[in-house]
Amino acid sequence: MKPPVIVVPGITATVLRDLYPTKPETAWGLLSKDYARVAMHPDDPSREERQPARIVPDEGFSIPYDGLVEELRHDLSHRKDEPRPVYLWGHDWRLPLDQLVDQLRDFCDDVAARTALMRHYARDGYTTENGQVDLVGHSMGGLIITGYLARNPSRHRARKVVTLGTPFGGSFEAVLKIVTGTSGLDGGAPSSRERETARMTPSLYHLLPENRGSDDILILDDDASLPTSLFDAGLWQHGVVETLAEHIRLHGINPPRSKADRLARGRELLQEMLDQAERFRKRIRSFQLDKAGLAPDDWMAVVGIGSETRVGLEIEDLGAAGPFFKLSSLHRKNGYPMPELAPGEDGQSVVTADLFDTGDGTVPYWAAVPTFIDRNRLIAVATDDLGYWEILNRALEGPLTNLHGILPAMNRVIKLCARFLDSDAGQRASAHPGIQGRRAPDALDGDWMPPFVGLREERPKEWRLVD
Repeated sequence: MKPPVIVVPGITATVLRDLYPTKPETAWGLLSKDYARVAMHPDDPSREERQPARIVPDEGFSIPYDGLVEELRHDLSHRKDEPRPVYLWGHDWRLPLDQLVDQLRDFCDDVAARTALMRHYARDGYTTENGQVDLVGHSMGGLIITGYLARNPSRHRARKVVTLGTPFGGSFEAVLKIVTGTSGLDGGAPSSRERETARMTPSLYHLLPENRGSDDILILDDDASLPTSLFDAGLWQHGVVETLAEHIRLHGINPPRSKADRLARGRELLQEMLDQAERFRKRIRSFQLDKAGLAPDDWMAVVGIGSETRVGLEIEDLGAAGPFFKLSSLHRKNGYPMPELAPGEDGQSVVTADLFDTGDGTVPYWAAVPTFIDRNRLIAVATDDLGYWEILNRALEGPLTNLHGILPAMNRVIKLCARFLDSDAGQRASAHPGIQGRRAPDALDGDWMPPFVGLREERPKEWRLVD
């Protein structure tokens, strides 16, 4: 028997319930969001600042995960009397990812123990001790899965892994969420309450983009003495520190009396969360499949392309006023399927978005590429891969955000997951007739080796030239 499947949602995509009231109340849901209630405490960022409370995770959001879970339960169960379990793991997405890694480990153990009680699995030799699981992670969920494998390289239960739009290299939308309160992470209009809550959410700092040494994070002043990494508190606008200082004043157990001391403590708190996030990201960056006993064909990484995505950030040094983030729409680009050109001052065309300036609307393409997976093994999908009726059905189900948000709900992605998880470990899956995928933008001239045998390639429908 193939093992049970666990689907791990992304950030903000799990319902949070406060169990302290005698009639438990929803603090965070698909349609109701109480920002002040889910803010974390400045003295212990793993617990709520408004006490007494006991907020715990409930189910994952129905949109976009219900379709994925139900289809996998159907497609992966070859006999009605021998179902293959598929679990949607709701987690407290606010927590530092190291804590979520430990909780995922415990959940995998629990799923294995439950599966061992199913007659057809027990008959096949599945036990609590040897039981494996397959893992599917969307967005931040893929980081949690990778962290679980990296921390437990010889003691994990994973047989196969799927990551969907996971920001292995971060996302500039995390910067927007912290600075303005809005972003492509979950859409919506900017909100002061949301901005203040975001700044006290440890997990969000784990999604910050890395500076690759190019123009991704550009310091505008040549003589500026600013740090070059967003994991350094010195590169952040003063407003972020001021918000943390105010949280300390309002909710700290023993807040400093002077504003200067509160600001100093706010900067320390910011750096503590950044250091925690950077340590986790370094562990992800150094992860190797073979160290965890996995083969390249045991991991399917799906990336989104063809959508305008923020691919860069400009930071201006205002001297005593500190750094200033220039969050213009000029850094939202899409060069897929062909670089966009515009006339230059001398009459010659200039490139405004090259082939790799693309993504899923939230995560840049380059940031969705795992360091441990060859680009020729990636499977890319684009908004064009949504059929007409699928788009209509998704619109009727609820508000669409962008390609990143609906990746788990795409029919093509669901079928890719089903075919991949139906194969044996270490073996390339056999593609079902009609299933298509795209190769990565920088693998156009290379040998495409996705974890499928005979996967039909979807070519770009048009080549755009803007003049």
